[in-house]
Amino acid sequence: MQLSGGQTGNQLTYTMAKSLIDIVRKILGDDKSWVVFRNGTCVIVNDPQVDLGEHAIALIKEWGPVYPGTPHGDFNTFKSGPTDGWIVTSHHNDIITYVGRSEVDDSTASALSIGLIGRAKRDRDARDCEVVYVQQRRDA
Repeated sequence: MQLSGGQTGNQLTYTMAKSLIDIVRKILGDDKSWVVFRNGTCVIVNDPQVDLGEHAIALIKEWGPVYPGTPHGDFNTFKSGPTDGWIVTSHHNDIITYVGRSEVDDSTASALSIGLIGRAKRDRDARDCEVVYVQQRRDA
């Protein structure tokens, strides 16, 4: 799959996209199908018969937007073992967001502050729906 890249400004550069994809690959591996969005949200796709990109976009449009005070605002934060960042879950089991160490102020870092960063990134991805990479499961 081709990466988006070579762009400047508010766009994700090729190098940034490649780095994000490498991080997600460390977390999820190649035995699952997954789709990465521009801000670090990843949708895991369990049905190999669907168009992965279209399915991920539909899922994030429905389940990704944040509505505080509802399940759409819920999250949990976990340290990512194979990386130097965190995984922020959502109320949908197949939607996670990666938050890197460089995105966090170490002086105020807490599970809550990191989770809020991840939740905001998921919300942006749900509204922008900019796919940067699609990973087809190796045995699919």
